[in-house]
Parts: sequence; structure tokens; C-alpha cells
Amino acid sequence: MSAQTSYAFIGLGHLGGHLAASLVRNGFSVTVFDRDPAAVERLVALGATAAKSPAEAAARAGNVITCLPSPQVSEAVLAGPEGLLEGLPSGGSWIEMSTNGRDEIVRLAALASAKGVETLECPVTGGVHLAAGGKITALVGGDAALYGRHRSAIEAMCARSFLMGPIGSAAVIKVITNMLAFIHLVAAGEALMLAKKGGLDLAQSYHAISASSGNSFVHETESQLILNGSYDIGFTMDLALKDLGFALGMGEDFGVPLDLASHVNAIFAQGKDTYGGGAWSTMIVKLLEDAVGTDLRAPGFPARLEV
Repeated sequence: MSAQTSYAFIGLGHLGGHLAASLVRNGFSVTVFDRDPAAVERLVALGATAAKSPAEAAARAGNVITCLPSPQVSEAVLAGPEGLLEGLPSGGSWIEMSTNGRDEIVRLAALASAKGVETLECPVTGGVHLAAGGKITALVGGDAALYGRHRSAIEAMCARSFLMGPIGSAAVIKVITNMLAFIHLVAAGEALMLAKKGGLDLAQSYHAISASSGNSFVHETESQLILNGSYDIGFTMDLALKDLGFALGMGEDFGVPLDLASHVNAIFAQGKDTYGGGAWSTMIVKLLEDAVGTDLRAPGFPARLEV
């Protein structure tokens, strides 16, 4: 198969499963691997082929896409026993859609390069619900020609993509976007609580904020899950703290004081201590609800975001 038609996809979690499904739906030949057999079965039912290891998947396809929860997992899948580099041929490509720090992706790309494998970093932003409909945004770092080779696959998964520069560039902008999202989430919770305690109708307040200068993408989306009470954003406290840690590390490296991000990181650390690292990140607003003794609920809002 050509680079444009055949891919291995490793990591079929909340996000990766949707991205891989978009590839299959758009006619690409996709070989999948995940530690969760049920996740693999879902993709096989759509038309993907299963492999027994990352190395086997890579050898079959010649190009690999990964979407994994941490740099440690990415490194293990890339360079560990039965990892991608054992199966990818020289001249193959690795497209990393996980969120990494800049130093991590630069180092991992060097490991791949030593084996003759080119790397394109391609983290995505916009939320799991947008990935389900192929409407998420890709932030790309790497060689422009390599991006051109794989652009059709990226566009099958993502409505928009932005080439930010060399390897490491996408990691910086992805961490920035996530940092902003977590700050906006805490702010949205405080705004809704002010509205509630001020005697306003929360549904009407939601719509008024959405039409105002105080609006944000996070308010438009995650505030709905708060008002429903499900908090089900498909993204955990642990992942939020990982990304905030990347942001704070970049702040130190670049000499930029990140006072808001530092404060929000402390709030999320409290959220993890209270609800657990596997709790949805949107539950950070429950800290305020519990402290005030007031739930933020309104009728007519979904338990999950629609595509």
C-alpha cells in the first residue's frame, strides 16, 4: 500500500478510537493495536485489521499513527520490545497524535530518525466529541514535505490542520491551547456560580454568556456538561495535570511567569485529591459547588456533547 492509503493505528482510547474510525470510514487501509480487546473489536467491526503488537502493525502498514496517554507510553510503544521501530521499515513514517512536551517529542523523533523513520507530530484540539465527527483540529510539527505526504490522512481525521513549524512546534501550541482551556473551565464555573447565587436562571445565563464578549469555546461546550451534571467530557484530571505540567515547564524554560496557570494547576491538584485522577476534568467545577453547597444545574443540557 502507498503512504496515502495504509496506516497502523496504535491507541484506541476515547480520542484515538474516533480518529482511527475516521480513517477507516474514509477508505484508508488501517491496521490497529490496543491493549483493550474491546477497542480493537470496535475498529475491526468498522473494517480495520487487528495486529498482535505495535511492531506487527507497523510492519504491515509501513506508516504508523499513535494516540497515547503520556510520553512514557509513547516511548514504550515506539522503542520498547515489540515496539514500532521493530516493525517500521527505513523510510516509513511515525505520526504522533499524543500530547507531549517539546523536549519529549524532539527526543523521541531522534530515536525514530536513527532507525530511518521520519516523524510528524500531530496533536489534536477541540474535544473528543469533535473527533467523533472528523471535525477536530490538528496542530502539526515537522517537515513540510512529510506533512504533504500524509495530509490526506490528517484531513480524513481532522477538519482543519495547521503546520506550526519543525518538530516541537506543535507541542508548544497544543500545550498553550490546553492551558487556556483549563483556565477557561475554572473561570466558567466561577461565572456560573455567580449567576446562580445572584438569583439568575442558569440556562438563560448560559445563553447570555455564549452571546457575549465573555464567551469561550470551553463555556459553549463544557458548561453544558456542568449544567447537566454528568461532567462527561472524556478527559481526566490526570491528563489535565499532565498538560498543565508541560505548560509550567515551558514557562520556566522560556522565562515566562504563568501566574494563572500555576493557580489553576493547584486547583486541579486539589480536584485530583478530592475526586481521583480518573475523574472527568470538568468535575473541577464540582470543587466550587461543594465549597458553596450549591449545584449548578439547569434543564435542557446534554449529558454528552453532540457532534
